[in-house]
Amino acid sequence: MQKTFIKYVLVIMTSAILLILVINTVLNMHTMEAQQFKTFRTKIEQMVHTLENNRTELALMNKNLDEDYLTRARAAAYVVDQQEEVSMDVSKMKYLAQLLNVDELHVIDENGIIVSASVSRYVGFDMSQHDQTRPFLALLDSDDEDAYLIQEPQPNAADNEIRQYVGVRRKKQKGVVQVGFEPKRQMEAQSRNTYDYIFSRFPTDIGEEFFVVDSESGAVLGHSQGFDRAFDADCYQLGSLEECAKGAYKIGQDGRKMYVVSQEYEEALICAALPAEVLFQRLLEDTLLKLVYMLFIEAAVILLLNYLVRSKVIDGIHQINENLSAITDGNFDTLVSVGGNREFEELSKGINTMVTSIVSLSNRISAIIEISGIPLAAFEYENGANYVFVTLGAGELLGISNKEVAAYCKDADAFDKYIRKITHHPIEGETDVYQINDEKYVRIHMSESLEGKLGVITDVTADIMEKKRMRYENTHDPLTGLYKFQHFKYLAERTLRAMPEGEVAAAVMLDLDYFKGINDTYGHDIGDRYLQSFSAVMDSMPDEHFLTARRSGDEFCMMVFGCQGRDEVEKYLDVFYDRLRENQVSLSETECRAISASAGYACTADANIDISELLRQADEVLYAVKRDTKGTYGGV
Repeated sequence: MQKTFIKYVLVIMTSAILLILVINTVLNMHTMEAQQFKTFRTKIEQMVHTLENNRTELALMNKNLDEDYLTRARAAAYVVDQQEEVSMDVSKMKYLAQLLNVDELHVIDENGIIVSASVSRYVGFDMSQHDQTRPFLALLDSDDEDAYLIQEPQPNAADNEIRQYVGVRRKKQKGVVQVGFEPKRQMEAQSRNTYDYIFSRFPTDIGEEFFVVDSESGAVLGHSQGFDRAFDADCYQLGSLEECAKGAYKIGQDGRKMYVVSQEYEEALICAALPAEVLFQRLLEDTLLKLVYMLFIEAAVILLLNYLVRSKVIDGIHQINENLSAITDGNFDTLVSVGGNREFEELSKGINTMVTSIVSLSNRISAIIEISGIPLAAFEYENGANYVFVTLGAGELLGISNKEVAAYCKDADAFDKYIRKITHHPIEGETDVYQINDEKYVRIHMSESLEGKLGVITDVTADIMEKKRMRYENTHDPLTGLYKFQHFKYLAERTLRAMPEGEVAAAVMLDLDYFKGINDTYGHDIGDRYLQSFSAVMDSMPDEHFLTARRSGDEFCMMVFGCQGRDEVEKYLDVFYDRLRENQVSLSETECRAISASAGYACTADANIDISELLRQADEVLYAVKRDTKGTYGGV
């Protein structure tokens, strides 16, 4: 009854919350669009204000610079008129240009020819031959002795470099004196008055983009993310943007729906756009936040109702709960007897039956332990029951704590999954033996029936470790820890048979150089250390490409596998020899020596070749290397 009541209350409250959220979402969507429109208009106004400020600053700077440049040009003309010898010497012209702080200084005669200049290669240039220089010829025919011309920055005629030239009419004779400047300040100021510059400095939120479209041609004049995109989407078209003065949704790049706001500025439209999903995401975040608040309130109401129903309805089963707690604590003599209605009586009868079954299971498990005659643990659980019976010591054998054992005793499904997890990976070559951790192995005998499962756990760690020790000693060399030769041949043969098509493998025979001399000179203990150092280098090579073994004495062998060709085999051998050269063995308190070894390898792509034949070929190559070079390797 309690669950039914709570379920209906939950459905009603949840439906009300969803209806409120739907209405709130519709209202909030309009509010968010209005807020975004206001934000876009504010940012566009800031851009326009920045453009106007930059334009005013540029005009004022140009006016001041023009006056300054004209003053320097007149000063140059005065010097040239007063000191004719200055214009006859390029070095003096350069000196005068430096004094006046101009980049170029030219003297033009009555024929429009540059007769003197601070740059020697300009001498002899005809001013009438280029559109950039031709306007200065008008000064030659002017009747105004103070005539001048200030030209806008543009590519010059000689080098196509951006320059600004100022020319003034000479007073003593017909001619023009011209000065030139590199207009760095003007160009920098002009660059700050472009849409690209404004966009690069203007902060944008996630997903926002700003762009400018020509009001006549519809061409995109600037974009906050550069021009590395196509502008064929609807949101960039002039006809669509004219409809966005009050904000509108248009299709953007890749078919995305965009919220766009436009504003006229001079002969262009400055536009701002934001993907509709960003607006929707904000709306979703706001809705989810409100949903969390409402769910919190709903949970509080449900908890309160649940408390009231429980305190008013289920007082009759408190006694049953107390009895069950006593049984859970191990007091199986507890008898549940609650009357008053048929349901309570049936519940009491079922609990008493369950307790009787539990006691019976416990007795059977104890009997199993007594019959075994060895330290072991047992467990049993019935199908459909939640409780699991385990004997003392089960936790230690299964590698779990007493707390975990107690938890599993109350959850048969979890215990069954844990046992299945252990028994899913049996030890190869053993029956019902499983590894619990690095230091423990157990044998689990388990029987299943229609009623449930019964299992016995015994510790077989000592037996398994002894078998592993014997297996290791049978397959590994005791001095070096490498594989013995016969076991190596078995593994190499198996590796060859499993080699995928297209790969190659190589058998490598190795022999230490000068080992007998080391043994004779420094003794067998040093010789053993020498062998162990060499084996350590072999063992350091990656297992996914190397099998290593000691054949006998100072003879060793390897298999290099999993390679795509002979070049890769030799690459791994080069790595091996590099490590060998880096490994210094201490022969005495004063002498260390790098290990020297010769090797021969035989490479094959045939997965069916006999390993003995491959080793024989490698041995022949080794013999040739020992005879001719030593300290390196060769191969076939």
